[in-house]
Amino acid sequence: MNAVNFLVNTLFDLYLMVVLLRVWLQVARADFYNPFSQFIIKATQPIVAPLRKLIPSLGGWDTATILFAFAVACLKVVSLILIAGASLNPMVILISGLVILLTAVFKLIFWVLILRAILSWVSRGQNPIEAVMIQLTEPLLAPVRRFIPPMGGLDLSMVVVLIGLQFLEMLVNDLLSRLF
Repeated sequence: MNAVNFLVNTLFDLYLMVVLLRVWLQVARADFYNPFSQFIIKATQPIVAPLRKLIPSLGGWDTATILFAFAVACLKVVSLILIAGASLNPMVILISGLVILLTAVFKLIFWVLILRAILSWVSRGQNPIEAVMIQLTEPLLAPVRRFIPPMGGLDLSMVVVLIGLQFLEMLVNDLLSRLF
């Protein structure tokens, strides 16, 4: 049963990351003609396109894709509950789906920052994935660089953002654990 749980968790988490990347690409106004961006769009378009006809965007946010991400998180909870043989409780599903969605957002930001750091060491700026990673992470790193400029060739903005991200994730987890 652990193997099945692992597989279900992994597949849902990976697809949830793809859906959240689509939202992030739109918020960051990243290059949608980049091959990496095209992969994200093609992997989500069959479901997001019909949803967009039903659910309008609000204030520049693609609410159809955000609701789809929430639905994927809730579907993950339902799948895991069914595998465990427990009974379905709609409130548990919705709250757990929200927690999974928030956790996935933090994980995604963390891994994109880490991937950008690794690519900066090995790539020479010609990798299309690196270009998208820069477009996604620069809005997070640039404000930190205004306060902490690179020292001796070391850009500490990545470390500061990662520490801040971990702090924020712990704070959100503490607040959610007190509420629920």
